[in-house]
Formats: sequence, C-alpha cells, structure tokens
Amino acid sequence: MSSISTSTVSRGEGPPSLVRGAARALGAVVRAPLWIAGVAGADKSFAKNPILGSPALNRLGLHVGRVRLAARMAEQRRARLAGLLDPADRAAFDRDGIVVKRDFLDPAAFAALKAEIYGRSFEARELRQGQAVQRMVPLGGRSLATLPHLKALTEHPGLRGLTYYAASRAGEPVYYLQTVLAEPDGPNDPQTALHADTFHATTKGWFFLHDVAEEDGPFTYVPGSHRATPERLEWERAQSIAARSAANGHHAAGSFRIAEDELAGLGYGRPVRVAVPGNTLVIADTFGFHARAPSLRASTRVTVHTYIRRNPFLPWTGLDPKALPGLRGRELSLYLGLQDAKRRLTGRGAPWRPVGAVAIDAPARI
Repeated sequence: MSSISTSTVSRGEGPPSLVRGAARALGAVVRAPLWIAGVAGADKSFAKNPILGSPALNRLGLHVGRVRLAARMAEQRRARLAGLLDPADRAAFDRDGIVVKRDFLDPAAFAALKAEIYGRSFEARELRQGQAVQRMVPLGGRSLATLPHLKALTEHPGLRGLTYYAASRAGEPVYYLQTVLAEPDGPNDPQTALHADTFHATTKGWFFLHDVAEEDGPFTYVPGSHRATPERLEWERAQSIAARSAANGHHAAGSFRIAEDELAGLGYGRPVRVAVPGNTLVIADTFGFHARAPSLRASTRVTVHTYIRRNPFLPWTGLDPKALPGLRGRELSLYLGLQDAKRRLTGRGAPWRPVGAVAIDAPARI
C-alpha cells in the first residue's frame, strides 16, 4: 500500500515540477542578455542579476573591477566639466564629496520662490519609510510653465554646474519638490542607516526652503567617502561576495549599508550632520556614505530635490537622450506612469502612492 501511495504521489508531482523547472530555465535564457548588458551598465542589484550576485565572479573581482573602472571614468569626465563651477567649490567637492552653498539665491529671489510654492496645492505622491513619510511633486515640462521662479532655480547655472560635476556628467537632471515628514515615535526609517546609493559616482542635491536644525533629522554625510580608497575597494569586494544573500534587502539590492565603527578602517572620518538655514544648496556624490539622521522631534522639511544617474561606463559627459524634445523634464513622470501601469497589471510597482492635490507642507495622507 505504501509503495503504491508513494508512486502515485511521485507521478502526480513529477510533471508539474518538471514544467516549473523548464519554465525557470527558459526564463533564465531569455533574461541572460539583459543580465549581461547590466554588467556593462548601471545595474547594481546582486539579488536580481545573478551575474552581479555571483560569489565566484566577485571573488575574482567582478564587482570591485566595476567600482574601480567607474571611479576612473568619473574622474576623467569631471576633469572636462571643471570649468562649470567655482574653483573653491571644485576643491571642496574633490576633498569632501559634498558642497554646501548658503545664501544661494539673493533674498528677493528666495522670498519670491517661497511665495510661489507655499499656499498652493500640487498633485503629489507619498511613500512611508519607518518614522518618515516622503512626499514627491514631480517637476518639469508643463508643471514648471506656471512656476517661473521655480523654473529659474532649476535652470540656475550654479545649480546645474555643481550637479553636473558631482554626477561626473551633464544631461537633464530630475527635479521634484520633496517633503519629509518625520515622526520620532514611528518605526525605524531605513534611510537613517549609513549607506552608499550605488557602486559609482552619482549625485543628489537639495535646495532647502527653510531652516533644518540638528533635532530635525538633517542630511548626514561622511566627508571623503566618495573616494575609492584601497581600503574601500577591499571592503566593496568583501561585501559583494555575500551581498545576494544579505538579510538587508537594500544591501542585497546594491545599496551597501555600513556601521559607523567601520568607517575608520576604510580611511574615512566620522559622519557630519548638515544642519543648514533656508536658502542653502547641498550637492553630494552619493557613492559616498550618507544617511538621514533620526529626527528627535516631529518635523517637516521641504526641499527642491535633484539627481542625475546614468550609465557610469560611458566616456562622454553629454549626449543625454532624456534631454531631447518630448522627453526633457518628463523622465520622472514617465517612470511613475509606467509603474502605475505595472501595478494595475501585476499588483507590483513603485511604492509611491498618488494622494491627490495637497499643500507641500500639509500633514501626511498615508
């Protein structure tokens, strides 16, 4: 009886198991060209790309080779962009990986910008991460046509020059209004852990519309950590070998987390909290380790946020297809639209949820 029963179960489970195995194998064959192309591009996830996540290949130096080559190419591109910024700003960035520009706009322009943004409603999206809710209002195209002071800021040559240099490339930056609403009694915010965004030079920038104090959870940066020191490269190699099975999903996705007590071993100093007054521009290379400091009190901070992220292995600084007519200023909106369609079809997509028209400093809707 038992042998007949076992045989029946085996016959019942065998074909579906074979079908699933064949489907997985076929899927791998179909996706293999994309995985290979990702190695030569900006792909960073050790969990999603089995080539990047291979412990054997990373022991042989795949990941650290990508980091080293990307750093070398970023240095060459930055040399060609050096004329776009003040020599003092260039020296500060080369040393620290971050530039802080107080009183960026003249007082009248800053007052006009704030008057244009506050007191009106914008179609927004929100994302909850632990104790913080982020609100996003994409900017570009038609949205900026009715916001002349905000449009002037996004086209400011000083902002553009710093952004391009930090990113090591020109092109069309992404801009959006960003609100961070922090509630200190909430669960842990993953952005409060020190981390690098990816394996190559990339930039994020914030123009602050009001003061951010130490207690408000300011941006935190490790000066000099944008440099790929020999110690950093060895650390990157060690992380890459085990990254695909890391318990922390962000780490497995290629945004490596680091403990503060590890920094000295990589040749870096301690993190610095960037508490700033309003009308301050902060531009940073987020290959450098950074975080959002935990907020010690309920707080709301509003910035004009910008970033550029492109293929780190392209030798040129411009030739950005996203700057073409019809695409210029629409990268973020197009991405969010595709993610909305994906969610409708599959139930999965970007976590940013539409919340309708809200004031930029209104309480969270999610």
